[in-house]
Amino acid sequence: MKKEVLYIVVPCYNEEEVLHETNKRLLSKIDDLITKNIISNKSKIMYVNDGSKDKTWDIILELHNKNKKVTGVCLSRNRGHQNALLAGLFTAKKSADIVISMDADLQDDINAIDEMIQKYHDGSEIVYGVRSSRKKDTFFKRFTAQSFYKFMKLMGVDVIYNHADYRLTTKKVLDNLEKFNEVNLFLRGIFPIIGYKHDVVYYERSERFAGKSKYPLKKMLNFAWDGITSFSVKPIRLILSIGILTCILSFTTIVTLIVLDLIFLDLSKWVYIILSIWLSLGIQLFAIGIVGEYVGKTYIETKSRPRFIISRNLEEE
Repeated sequence: MKKEVLYIVVPCYNEEEVLHETNKRLLSKIDDLITKNIISNKSKIMYVNDGSKDKTWDIILELHNKNKKVTGVCLSRNRGHQNALLAGLFTAKKSADIVISMDADLQDDINAIDEMIQKYHDGSEIVYGVRSSRKKDTFFKRFTAQSFYKFMKLMGVDVIYNHADYRLTTKKVLDNLEKFNEVNLFLRGIFPIIGYKHDVVYYERSERFAGKSKYPLKKMLNFAWDGITSFSVKPIRLILSIGILTCILSFTTIVTLIVLDLIFLDLSKWVYIILSIWLSLGIQLFAIGIVGEYVGKTYIETKSRPRFIISRNLEEE
């Protein structure tokens, strides 16, 4: 039976503190899978240097020179995690039958790879790595993360609950992913709409081995907002609903106040004017802000700029 070529794609941004340990553990897993005749001996680890400012790329070169099971690509500048991941996936699929993507910080359980491959052999084209719990998170992180997934579902975005970017995909899936030309990437939302049979593997997420998280609160909020505005038109429909409801309530309130004013109240006309101005201004600013997000994304999409530029590919050297 033909053994599949597996590539493990690892996006890296300033990961010099953890990269040696990450590589040690991943190489051990690759060698173990090859020894057990589960994957081909042509399988590799592919690191994607996303314009790191530290010695990340130098370490990748060093690891590659020591062991040809390690390869890498270097982007010409920092393009963000999603674009770096995409660069690795599209480069890896030229040589691989199956590709597993994961972060470099060793928070994802490497041992879950075995079960992912088993799910693939059982017929799944996509296998999602899903956190079994968030007990190790702070209350704030747990609350915001769970709220994010629930809100995405509410907005009509099909995402896998508690899944990040730890997943197995086949070459067939990646060939279809390449047909998606959008610039504003939210891969967690794109993979579910590609289709094909999928399954999940649950794992316990560990603490970061070393270094600091590359996703502070500001980036997480931007990431969540990109996900919502890239996949859902519900915010626009929500604005329409609010507008209609506000008009009805405003009209009803004004009529009621007029009637009461004529009967026994003596309301100043300024009350009506001020309330009307502030209400109208608030609705307009809110609506313009939401619509502006969509217009801005449309503007960026029409430029059709490349999502990433690879300055060096060790696979071709």
